[in-house]
Amino acid sequence: MATIDPEFHSTDAAREARRAKLFTRINKADSWFRVLGLAWITPLLKAAVGDNPRAQMKDVWKLLGVPVVSILCFLMIWAWLAPQVQTSLGAVPGPAAVWEEAVNLHEDAVAKGEKRERFEAQVAARNERLIAQGRADEVKTIGYTGAPSYYQQIWTSIKTVFFGFVLATVVAVPLGIVAGLSQTANAAINPLVQIFKPVSPLAWLPIVTMIVSATYTVEDGLFTKAFLTSAITVTLCSLWPTLINTSLGVASIDKDLVNVSKVLKMNTWTKVTRLVLPSALPLIFTGLRLSLGVGWMVLIAAEMLAQNPGLGKFVWDEFQNGSSSSLAKIMVAVFTIGIIGFFLDRLMFALQSMFTFSDKR
Repeated sequence: MATIDPEFHSTDAAREARRAKLFTRINKADSWFRVLGLAWITPLLKAAVGDNPRAQMKDVWKLLGVPVVSILCFLMIWAWLAPQVQTSLGAVPGPAAVWEEAVNLHEDAVAKGEKRERFEAQVAARNERLIAQGRADEVKTIGYTGAPSYYQQIWTSIKTVFFGFVLATVVAVPLGIVAGLSQTANAAINPLVQIFKPVSPLAWLPIVTMIVSATYTVEDGLFTKAFLTSAITVTLCSLWPTLINTSLGVASIDKDLVNVSKVLKMNTWTKVTRLVLPSALPLIFTGLRLSLGVGWMVLIAAEMLAQNPGLGKFVWDEFQNGSSSSLAKIMVAVFTIGIIGFFLDRLMFALQSMFTFSDKR
């Protein structure tokens, strides 16, 4: 009779335990890979530890290979069609020309950044010299007035959309909670939502511009007229998805929870914070994701007309410029807008994953 080696079984059990622990870590990391749009990493890790490599590589092909092939096909078709489409400025730029302009914009931004740093260093040195000479009353804060770089215009657009988005959230979430809790409030709010939700930002913009111009007279500092006009237009166009989804989420909470709040004699604030909001958070975050996406699309049109120095103004200036490189620069801006929109959506999904148990992707 063969002798069973106990050390062999203990080693095998320890190996299986380590493998199970490794799979647990991979599965935990998978939720964050999905948030970041990197779901293809999970099957690669599983294949590396020996979990059915053939099946895992099929998942890698589906999650990574197919999108990469799709992008390559798009670039090939674009490169083939671009020279055949003529405009008033010449042929449509292909991928190589657009990439070249992207590099040029980067180099120009670096040069402008260095110029700005030299200017600020000179102002600081001047002020220090005046202080050392006992002429502190002559010290001045001189703002840099040079043209903004491409990266500064991107940052301006991001600040503007987040300011408008926060304003929309502050307005929409409380209204949505009230509409969800009260049928009377919902009957009062719903007609206004249906009337104003389809209104284009191009219709809101003249109204907002006139109101801001009449009530706001400061043109320096953070909140310039152009900034406020663009941000408020974003607010007016992006608050509706959050309001609708918040109302729906609050209205659809479990009736047993509502009965529990009555039995415990909770006040309105406790009821909203302890029962209503936790139950409605998945739909609220869905509305927030939609609102941020709408706000980002609206922002570009608003910046074009309000002349807020962001990506919208960059596109408008290049359109008006009409140089041989303008079309390629506009296409760089188009890709920039799309990529930033993707990351903004991923950011909202990450927040949703942190605060809710929703499985939506």
